[in-house]
Amino acid sequence: MVKKPTPDSTRRSEKSRRAIYDAALTLVGEVGYAKTTIEGIAARAGVGKQTIYRWWSSKADVLLEAFLDLGQQAAEQAAEQGAPPGAEYAIPDTGDLAADLKYVLRATVDELLDPKFEAPSRALAAEGVVNEQLGREFVTKLLEPQLQLYVQRLRSAQDAGQIRPDIDPRIALELFVSPLAQRWLQHTAPISYEYTDTLVDYALHGLAPR
Repeated sequence: MVKKPTPDSTRRSEKSRRAIYDAALTLVGEVGYAKTTIEGIAARAGVGKQTIYRWWSSKADVLLEAFLDLGQQAAEQAAEQGAPPGAEYAIPDTGDLAADLKYVLRATVDELLDPKFEAPSRALAAEGVVNEQLGREFVTKLLEPQLQLYVQRLRSAQDAGQIRPDIDPRIALELFVSPLAQRWLQHTAPISYEYTDTLVDYALHGLAPR
């Protein structure tokens, strides 16, 4: 009699988690955040809803963790290709600050307009406004680490004498990041490469006559 191997509960849990992440992101994209439910996520993932409640307290928590997982996957893929840790998010430092900022903001436009990310991103941003705890986690785990990359690049530009030494990089980055986020969230106008290029030019060169 051949003895059957003992089921690997760790592997089963990881498979279930991955299925839940994919289900949450897909459902929000298909039916919107308001119509996405724990029951719907469970059905799409092929798990019981109690499995979800064992790990998360709400659909917002599931969605936030699904986004964090996407970032982890990107890091793993970059590492497999020989990139150093964090390279998938790093802002290039070619010595041309304007070109580097335009490059990364164009990539941000692509991501914000990607149907796979747009609906879940909007859902998390909107829910974070009314859900204080989720809002803090959204900023701490997702937003602030990305903004710190701008801080590092602006500090490098300061060291190179390309921008004033007395500016606060954390405030300065808001000159081009915040308008993009506001336009995208509020649908006030389309976002495009031309728009983000202009934001960089205005931020770096100011509005006064030269």
